[in-house]
Amino acid sequence: MDRLLKLQALLDKTRTADFLAPLALRLYLAPVFLMAGYNKFSHFDDTAAWFGNPDWGLGLPLPGLMAFLATSTELVGAAMLFFGLGVRWISIPLMVTMLVAAFAVHWQHGWLAIADKSAWLFSSDRVVAGLERLDKAKDILKEHGNYDWLTEHGSVVMLNNGIEFAATYFIMLLALFFIGAGRYASMDYWIAALVGKRRSQL
Repeated sequence: MDRLLKLQALLDKTRTADFLAPLALRLYLAPVFLMAGYNKFSHFDDTAAWFGNPDWGLGLPLPGLMAFLATSTELVGAAMLFFGLGVRWISIPLMVTMLVAAFAVHWQHGWLAIADKSAWLFSSDRVVAGLERLDKAKDILKEHGNYDWLTEHGSVVMLNNGIEFAATYFIMLLALFFIGAGRYASMDYWIAALVGKRRSQL
């Protein structure tokens, strides 16, 4: 029992570095949303058209406004996550964008973002068909291309476009919503410390 208590005490000491977890989440998510927002901004007219078109797009109302809100949320959100400013607040609209992406864009394709034969738990007819097409594409590349050079830095894959990434980002944002930006390496922490100090001086 004493040994177990000592191990628990040792484990508890790691909490002194618990700020690393939210920092890692923020620094992982910031470039993800920066790139997503920048891509929408760079092709804003195409983004708005895709948001509004019911045939080959999302069929959303007020597509220009929706595209602006999505773009600005991702760009501003990336900066706020990076600096750790208003992290709990910005997590809310970012989670909304992930829910819209998951249900409006990716839901019909299942879970997997990339078709993977080893992920049998999430397999579907779409994944199986995608893998069949991937095998055909590989055969064509082997016959008519320099396959070793093409795959030198990674295997050829088939995009499945499922909800995997959107769901993962949503869960990461949900964690940040509850735990906040973290101590020391965030503006939220230092602003709260400054406000607390001023309150104590009143």
